[in-house]
Amino acid sequence: MSRKKMLYSFILVVSALIIWQWPLLYYAYVQAKGQWHVVTDTREVDDMLNDPQTPDSIKFKLQLVREVKSFAVDSLGINPTDNYTSVFDQKGKPILWVVTACPPFEMKAKEWSFPFIGSFSYKGFFRYEMAEEEEKKWKDQGFDTNIRTTGGWSTLGWFRDPILSNMLNRKAGDLTELIIHELTHGTLFVKDSVQFNENLATFIGTKGAEIFLTQKFGMNSPEFITYMQDNEDSEKFTNHILAGAIGLDSLYQTFGNLPDHEKIDKKQGFIQKVFDNIDTLSLHRKADYARYYENYEANNTFFMSYLRYREKQGDFEKTFREEFGGDLKKYLLYLKSQYPSI
Repeated sequence: MSRKKMLYSFILVVSALIIWQWPLLYYAYVQAKGQWHVVTDTREVDDMLNDPQTPDSIKFKLQLVREVKSFAVDSLGINPTDNYTSVFDQKGKPILWVVTACPPFEMKAKEWSFPFIGSFSYKGFFRYEMAEEEEKKWKDQGFDTNIRTTGGWSTLGWFRDPILSNMLNRKAGDLTELIIHELTHGTLFVKDSVQFNENLATFIGTKGAEIFLTQKFGMNSPEFITYMQDNEDSEKFTNHILAGAIGLDSLYQTFGNLPDHEKIDKKQGFIQKVFDNIDTLSLHRKADYARYYENYEANNTFFMSYLRYREKQGDFEKTFREEFGGDLKKYLLYLKSQYPSI
């Protein structure tokens, strides 16, 4: 074959691949562009701390993030990085939207596969209209769907993740947990294991925040007390929703060949009962939960989000206490030695 024919053949194959994979390539381009904007259009934390125009409340949170990072590396075994040494100004607006989807009568998350990094039970978008299109595609196929914003994410060490300005609106304990959660992703993230990864980051983030807040503020401080009360509420609410997820899954097993309209009625009735029973929970801040969930579209994606982030907390807790004597750093170092991270 002549060189010209070889070149033409190569161009033809590449063109065919581009056409075949165009949706994925375009998605990757938009995501890379959005991510690049976030990680480069930033201001250094040092500059903001030295700027007299920066409000003291913001300086306090920035210094807190700095201390949390040092604590996470020194006391928890988190990998050291340059993450969270700069700030991206969101101007009070969301910048990333996440789409999730589930079959209507099955507790099973839809998964999206990506080259190199594996499968995920959610798909992120820096453009809201693209998230809407993705959601519509699955909704038109009969799936339960959801679009939500996210307050933070990790690029798993590929970029220097900035502090997002909206993070600084969080309470001290919540901010501490979020930073440790995302740093955990950058330390250990197992391919094709989203539920493990998210549950682990939730566990390390929660336990790490308790330790840090105790050391930083003391157990009698408003920061620690507020965080522990919020955690107590979260645990009660989570257990309620996880029980609902188990019940919903059991209900689906009984459907058999029922017509869809009967399945829908039974499903909606069960979900409504789960939500109605939230009023029976003894919560410190019940009004906060009522405001947050009153407009939430209750479908399978809601329950799957709790399975994704919190179903395995009891398993992690048991191993943490019984095999590692409550030593969080020792536990995380063990996990790092046992699981390959992408």
